[in-house]
Amino acid sequence: MESQKKSSQPANKTSASEEHEEEQCCADTSCEKNEKQEPSSPKQGDFSDPVYKEIAIENGAINRMNRDELCAKCAELKLDTRGVKDVLKKRLKSYYKRQKLMHSAAANGNSAVYFDYICVVDYEATCEENNPPDYLHEIIEFPMVLIDTHTLEIKVVDEAETFHQVLKRAVSWLQEKELGTKYTYTFLTDGSWDMGKFLHTQCKLSCIRFPPFARKWINIRKSYGNFYKVPRTQTKLICMLENLGMQYDGRPHCGLDDSHNIARIAIHMLKDGCQLRVNECLHSGEPRSVPISAPIEGAPAPQNPKKRN
Repeated sequence: MESQKKSSQPANKTSASEEHEEEQCCADTSCEKNEKQEPSSPKQGDFSDPVYKEIAIENGAINRMNRDELCAKCAELKLDTRGVKDVLKKRLKSYYKRQKLMHSAAANGNSAVYFDYICVVDYEATCEENNPPDYLHEIIEFPMVLIDTHTLEIKVVDEAETFHQVLKRAVSWLQEKELGTKYTYTFLTDGSWDMGKFLHTQCKLSCIRFPPFARKWINIRKSYGNFYKVPRTQTKLICMLENLGMQYDGRPHCGLDDSHNIARIAIHMLKDGCQLRVNECLHSGEPRSVPISAPIEGAPAPQNPKKRN
């Protein structure tokens, strides 16, 4: 969910210590200037195993296929045949890479996924036809869809009470699933604004401290663009669905339906071999990119929201 303009600082005031803790919520990931950071290059010996030459040969053969040939090969391997040509290419390449690494020492025990669960959120917030620069968006829908990355099953929670009550219910729901204690998890959004704008603003309006478990997330638009090598213009929700050969399911701009469709995209990406990882965080009250070199960390165990003094 994207917003066209940034809002000014809300009128609610906090103490200096609270502001420092609130705003510097992601200092440990070096997000302040990470837009300029480059991922560390692999060591020269990392790809010396002969299996990588085999993978390169397979990739070359896939690159020479037309769409009909790609569909036929996917059908032969019992893979999904939906999607545009670039999606089918990536699907086949990921399949062959997984198969070859599975039987090679080069796999090095790497897991296919980084988290046990991914929580998809897509808030709906108040807006006006022409939002003024100081307009404060208030969250009116708080849907959450939970993806089990091992079974690829979806579970849904959707509440419609006051924000403080809804946040407490969401925390309880996450705690019941033992997320952050028994299972690793993180959040996933369609863009930067759900966590970096709407939740951050709503917490200030409600005099609630920003929850630590929401300080880092996966921006699926970035993940999709990087994985399938497509421009930003092709990373809007409807476009991502269409490129994967799917149609929107439900009512557009309904928070729960949007979240469900975002989860469908994430599941297709997982099936295609994408290792969804955290790529954004909140730093100094603004969303920032997380470098690929940052360590993989799940969100902390959810706790009930704390009131501001």
